[in-house]
Amino acid sequence: MSYAIIQERIDNHKIIILDGGIGGELQKIGAKMDKGLWCGRSSIDNPSELLKVHENYINAGVDVITANTYASTPISMRKYGYEDIILECNQKSVQIAKKAAENSKVSVAGSVSTYGSFHKLGIKNLIPSFDEHIKILVDAGVDLIILEAMSSQEDIIEAVLECSNKINLPTWLSISCVFDENNKVMLGYNDNMSATEPSVYGDFELVTKKFSTLHKGPMLVAHSEMNVTNEGVKILNKNLNNIIGAYPNRGHYVKPEWKFTDKIEPKDYLNKINEYIKSGALIVGGCCGIGVEEIKAISILKK
Repeated sequence: MSYAIIQERIDNHKIIILDGGIGGELQKIGAKMDKGLWCGRSSIDNPSELLKVHENYINAGVDVITANTYASTPISMRKYGYEDIILECNQKSVQIAKKAAENSKVSVAGSVSTYGSFHKLGIKNLIPSFDEHIKILVDAGVDLIILEAMSSQEDIIEAVLECSNKINLPTWLSISCVFDENNKVMLGYNDNMSATEPSVYGDFELVTKKFSTLHKGPMLVAHSEMNVTNEGVKILNKNLNNIIGAYPNRGHYVKPEWKFTDKIEPKDYLNKINEYIKSGALIVGGCCGIGVEEIKAISILKK
């Protein structure tokens, strides 16, 4: 496990394959989802199943697996009464991912997300949670950090970027986008089956230009519907002078589980990913609802 391998592929402009969703794959094999933390407790409640999910992705041909830390944010764990196991849960998630990757050349990413970081809580209250989560994952030995700031407002994304700039570890930023009523690409998301309108947080082109002044690492369009993902990648490619990536979702979240709607065949997912690559993406994979079979299908893009 080493980021040097990933950096070498980036330097040679070779496609990098990320894994797909973790929670959805855990659901498929019967792991229990928590009403508050979704799959966040799986490192404690279902460690063997979590290990299997990582191994399945490695066997599918990925370059990077992501530790199951997306939903185990300190702010959420405190909210749902799990304050006593914040450290244990996150450390075990990293340990399980590292165990899966130990005999491979696969890198382990730590997900520092904005899960549970609602705007109403205020930025000053969110920053300590981001700092705490980053420190736990860095100390646990991840190879890189992915800031999974999907579904978040501009100032929350800026706050997590500010926190990430305090560490000396490769950092990627993932954000989501959505079409508004005029078919314009906006920062925002649409992944709740009960929502009548997408959540829209600002002009995607303008905010990503601003993010690029705060973040010099790769920037990825993630947790977005497949068609708008491609438009987001085009905007990033036009305006940013850094590495671009894409990992879309499929379906919707209805607590405590992910609903696998909008079925897509692996070969069709490969076609979608090829569109993103033509639009400028170098890092590709899948988010919620995208699983091992889809990732296996796109692994042929590695050279």
